[in-house]
Amino acid sequence: MREYLPLLVVGAIIGTFAVLFVAAYAVLKRRGQAVTFDRNMSDGEIMSRLLVYAKPHIGSFVLVLVIMVGSISYDIVSPLVIGYIEKLIAGKFELPHLFFAVAFYAGTLAVSMICTYFQSIILQKTGQKILSALRLDLFTHIESLSQEQLNGIPVGKLVTRVTNDTNAISMMFTNILVNMIRNVFVIVGVLAAMLMLNYELSLMILCFIPFLVLFTVIFRKFTRRVFRTVKDRTTDINTYLSENLSGMKITQIFNREDAKMAEFLEKSAALGRAKRNQIFVFGIFRPMVYMLYISSVLCLLYLCGRGYIKGTVFMGQVITSDVLVSFYLYISKFFNPIQTLAEQFNALQSAFASAEKIFAVADMKPDLVDEPDAIELDNIRGEIEFRDVWFSYKPDEWVLRGVSFHVMPKQTVAFVGSTGSGKTTILSLICRNYDIQKGQILIDGIDIKKIKISSLRRRFGQMLQDVFLFSGTVRSNIVLREDKFSDDEIREACRYVNADKFIDRLEGGLDEVVRERGNNFSAGQRQLLSFARTIIHRPDVMILDEATANIDTETELLIQDSLEKMKNIGTMLIVAHRLSTIQHADNIIFLSHGQIVEEGTHQELLHRKGRYYRLYTLQFENGK
Repeated sequence: MREYLPLLVVGAIIGTFAVLFVAAYAVLKRRGQAVTFDRNMSDGEIMSRLLVYAKPHIGSFVLVLVIMVGSISYDIVSPLVIGYIEKLIAGKFELPHLFFAVAFYAGTLAVSMICTYFQSIILQKTGQKILSALRLDLFTHIESLSQEQLNGIPVGKLVTRVTNDTNAISMMFTNILVNMIRNVFVIVGVLAAMLMLNYELSLMILCFIPFLVLFTVIFRKFTRRVFRTVKDRTTDINTYLSENLSGMKITQIFNREDAKMAEFLEKSAALGRAKRNQIFVFGIFRPMVYMLYISSVLCLLYLCGRGYIKGTVFMGQVITSDVLVSFYLYISKFFNPIQTLAEQFNALQSAFASAEKIFAVADMKPDLVDEPDAIELDNIRGEIEFRDVWFSYKPDEWVLRGVSFHVMPKQTVAFVGSTGSGKTTILSLICRNYDIQKGQILIDGIDIKKIKISSLRRRFGQMLQDVFLFSGTVRSNIVLREDKFSDDEIREACRYVNADKFIDRLEGGLDEVVRERGNNFSAGQRQLLSFARTIIHRPDVMILDEATANIDTETELLIQDSLEKMKNIGTMLIVAHRLSTIQHADNIIFLSHGQIVEEGTHQELLHRKGRYYRLYTLQFENGK
């Protein structure tokens, strides 16, 4: 019994660590110190949804598994070859046998390297296809969300979902899953080879497996929470950067650099703490696995030393030097994949955390969807009618209260009133950016809920006060990446709205580069490009929401001339604070607190001397 005392000591040490590890886990779980393991989605549910994207490429994954057999051959065979060489050296040495063993070793290594190369190429190509499909689905779904839903989600959060999180999932398909399967195959193959070589030593190695499983299960529990926290903190910092880099001018104007830096450092510190927790959890697990590896090596050396020196026969087997060499190499190849599995499980949990957040966005139901019997509209006459429309962004906080009006085809109708009276809301409702709570909105006598949203919006052209230009060229911002327009059509649209006057002065003309948000163009130039963009798409109804605000007098004259031309195209709805820009409108609707208080032509409203008259007089006296 004394001969096996060192083995018992090793077992006692490992058992003590296992008890301490389990006890620490139990205490932390009971105290609830950031060890909440609940997940909104289980690993199985996440995996089943991800496999939908992998299913079209099942042939590639099967091919990779076949190639994998060749790539793991080196791990299984090489210890046996080294053991055979040791046997040659210790016994009757024959040089031809050594040459054969070395050639076989080199051939196995070459086959493994070639198979690994092709395996990597296939996986990378397949992973990129899966990544593209996932990003396309996610981006398409985000486009389907309503404005209200998008306003409730920070832009940085959506950017993180489409970029960082999808990259983590791509790594899962190109690296993590296949390598996990490969390591499982290696472990099984190595274990089978060890059992055939010497089952006594193999049984000794298997004694360490229960502890290995225990440590892995506990590690898995900790990593779930840790990786979700890291993803949350990463999203927070991306969201903060997205917002504050866009608003850097305001930060500088109000001299708030130090305050913003303090906020950024606070969020960076939170991410740093989450990362440290991640490192701490993994820093405990890996040494535990390494301890098991060293313990198995010590036990191997002890048993082999006794068996070789004393010639001891145990369970009918004699331990020789070649067996010792092969087993020493096999132990390394047995535990290395297990340690690698821990790292890959680390990354797998990260991928699952990313997938959960992606699916949280993907599972958002769009607020605005087409009715089952919704119809397509090839064109519309431009007749618009509001019937007792009530609308609120928040429950019981009505923005529109029983609004009713009728716009005839080709009419120009203006909406005026103080800020918050509901002018812009009316324009948003016509395009069905939001759904009303009560009443009815009709286009050509058809309820807009009976019209497909894409078909409805295609017939409208919107020109807003804050014009958004995309990075690209003047041409791409006018046609919005559509190839159906010729250069002649683009130039004609620019001439129609007087945008050609400044475009012709640009060095690149239509190919002039547009920087982010069009910050290399003035407000008036951006507005004229917006007009050209609207005209070239031939809308039946045009919407102008403060399109003439914040521009110089010269540009305003160009825009006024453009507006006069555009009146001949179709129905025009205008929101304007400058009453001088709407004097020739066919109808002017004055709104106050979500209700229509006056309606008529410019001259009619002035004659009544009501709210419109007082506002016009005030602007006239102030020189507006």
